[in-house]
Amino acid sequence: MTRFALDHITVVDTDPCALAETARATGCDGVCLFMEPMDVLPQMPRFDIYSDRVARREFKRRMDDLGVVLDLAYPFTLAGRTEIGQFATALECAAELEARLLNVLVYDRDPTRREDKFAAFCDAARSFGLRVALEFYPVSQVRSLADALALIAKVGRPGEVGINADLLHLMRSGGTLAELAAAPDGAILYGQFADAPLFRPEEEWDFEASSDRRLAGEGSFDLAGFARALPAGCPVSVEIPRNRAIDAGETVLERARLAVDSVRRALAAA
Repeated sequence: MTRFALDHITVVDTDPCALAETARATGCDGVCLFMEPMDVLPQMPRFDIYSDRVARREFKRRMDDLGVVLDLAYPFTLAGRTEIGQFATALECAAELEARLLNVLVYDRDPTRREDKFAAFCDAARSFGLRVALEFYPVSQVRSLADALALIAKVGRPGEVGINADLLHLMRSGGTLAELAAAPDGAILYGQFADAPLFRPEEEWDFEASSDRRLAGEGSFDLAGFARALPAGCPVSVEIPRNRAIDAGETVLERARLAVDSVRRALAAA
């Protein structure tokens, strides 16, 4: 059976401890966590595991008790004005929580500065014993798998600095499963499952990614083919935000179970 992590955005209306509990209840062995509430995700409750070290330790204890690990820590976003030093507290928190990967999105428009800033972030992560997964995203400045491969090649640390491949982003960026399967050894460090129609207007991509994905089988993506294209043993998560389900009154556990079970069925049927 494929080992899954539950992504926070799938059950965006949970705090860290509730996310870990929901992951365990749905048979997931990991979580992908927003370590701080995001203003762009208004359904997310307020919590603080940066300055509130008691809350941080309680979350780690809860994960340990449940047998759940932190697969991926968000949010690390590199923009033109970002100073790498501003991430010190977040890096410390991720290290204390024993995060397996840090997820990075890059929005810096200047190519040289973008490369330098990403390399500096990877150096900072290394100083805390943390690995980095670069997420390509068509509305960012690392729009495609090819863009991401080029950027991580500049750093040159296969297995330590690599790519988080989200199936939705791969499809929306015009990428293919063949390209993913052909990625160099050590380049792909993580995979994220979701489904969607083959076409959606570009102006809706940001909303779709954060709030309106489909359960596996409700769209047109080849989830089983995606699983085969990932490296053997690559860790994966279920990232299926469905804000309409929140509005319709589905509980956190109902939404998580529907999302995780739909991916399990899609892979089992292949």
